[in-house]
Amino acid sequence: MTDCARWPQGKQSAAIITIDFNDIHGILTQAPAVAGRDKTLSVWRYGTLRGVERLLALLAEQQLRASWCLPAIVAAEQPALLQRIVAGGHEIACSGERHEDFSMLSLPQQIASVTRGCDQLAQRIGHAVQGFRTPAGQWKPGLAAALAEQGIRWSSSWRGDDLPYFHPGTRLVELPLHYTLEDEPYFAFNLSPAIPPGQSRIAPYAETLANLTQDFYGFHRFGLCYLLRLHPEIMGTAGRIGLLRELLVTLKQHQVWIATAAQVAAHWQTQPDNDASHPAEVFARVSGGRYDILA
Repeated sequence: MTDCARWPQGKQSAAIITIDFNDIHGILTQAPAVAGRDKTLSVWRYGTLRGVERLLALLAEQQLRASWCLPAIVAAEQPALLQRIVAGGHEIACSGERHEDFSMLSLPQQIASVTRGCDQLAQRIGHAVQGFRTPAGQWKPGLAAALAEQGIRWSSSWRGDDLPYFHPGTRLVELPLHYTLEDEPYFAFNLSPAIPPGQSRIAPYAETLANLTQDFYGFHRFGLCYLLRLHPEIMGTAGRIGLLRELLVTLKQHQVWIATAAQVAAHWQTQPDNDASHPAEVFARVSGGRYDILA
């Protein structure tokens, strides 16, 4: 399959904007001791108070749609913002019922979290949820098949490739992540608790934009799928939203299919199964079918 035939509309590459909206629940999973510490929690509440609105305004300005990943508890606590996101034409994907470390859950518990989360989100948005992103931690062997049975069409939880692929034994599409295409490794910073642990960093905005842009040029040159993972409390500040605007303008100047995760997954469903040499297929063979223990 040539690059020109890989994507619809004659586009050379694809791009997806994903946004993790966890409010304070992400940090409470990472550092439970901050519960009740309003000064610390305000760092993450900023995304709800200001960041979501800025991201929605920019996406509307650029006439782009994103895939918003959130646990059902955030939808329940922020119904007005959820409706604003839906009204903007954006996709809603599930990160479980609550924001939890999946490494601490059994497979039945993981399945229950996804099932309840999807059901609760569907009740609020009026249609079934198609996408899933692990809130934190690793999922257990067997969850990919359970997600497919649940009606989930795509996941964006794993890494290790530049193109979508199928989880072996299923037609569940994985839309891979890259740390260099996330805002958190560049800009996450908090003194107490130390985020990130052991070091402080706020990367220069111009150099971060240069990194993200250079990665885009590489993805575009080779006809790949460029997937951004953003957070309202990080990218939705008054300064960084301008950085994102410049990046999106650059993308729109090229022959890029900028689509939601659901749209890309639906297109990938028209593609053949993974080649036998794909790493996921190799891992599945050498691990007796339990490839996801190697994630």
